[in-house]
Amino acid sequence: MTASVVVIGGTSGLGFELAKTYRFRGADVTITGRDDERCASKAAEIGDDVKDIVLDLADPESIGDALRDVERVDRLALVAVDRDQNSVADYDVDQAIRLVTLKLVGYTEVVHQLAGRFGADASILLFGGLAKDRPYPGSTTVSTVNGAVSTMIRTMALELAPVRVNAIHPGIVADTPFWRGKEEHCENVRVRTPTGRNVLTSDIIDASVFLLENPAVNGVNLDVDGGWMMQ
Repeated sequence: MTASVVVIGGTSGLGFELAKTYRFRGADVTITGRDDERCASKAAEIGDDVKDIVLDLADPESIGDALRDVERVDRLALVAVDRDQNSVADYDVDQAIRLVTLKLVGYTEVVHQLAGRFGADASILLFGGLAKDRPYPGSTTVSTVNGAVSTMIRTMALELAPVRVNAIHPGIVADTPFWRGKEEHCENVRVRTPTGRNVLTSDIIDASVFLLENPAVNGVNLDVDGGWMMQ
């Protein structure tokens, strides 16, 4: 049976590349995004038969209706995120509520809505980030939600068993749209990384596929940073 893969946040960056990888592997792929035209365009770019769904994780009440036509899920990747720069000193409540809702309530609501449609060997992958362990000025909300992702997977793995649930926490991924053009910052990270190289998109995709496909890996938080956190 052809695997059914759903990538929440599959219109750009790591989500888009993960969707492309699974389509190349022969899976039936569905991607989601917030903008109708962009979502349809990106789905067509991946492949003619790739499905697209307009979905905003920050509006959790609408998620169930958006996912109503998804029949079966074998691999679910929750990649969508908003970039949030929000310090305690200049705290933007609305911005913080949106990110917390998107990452914690939205991620969980997607899993809740699809819970009855997981295949026999299904797996789920949540995307966090290393701000959970290495905060920076303005990362108050980002560090909090990424820390929460690391605990969410364990409760989900217990509640959804035998569905496997894991999380990946990328470091700075130098060739993603957000970091492309920030060569000085990426170089500063590279020279402090034991491997002597920046993390690339291909590294994150390879690790993501491993977490989604390996039947013995469950409840795992995987940092993919080339050892940068050791410095």
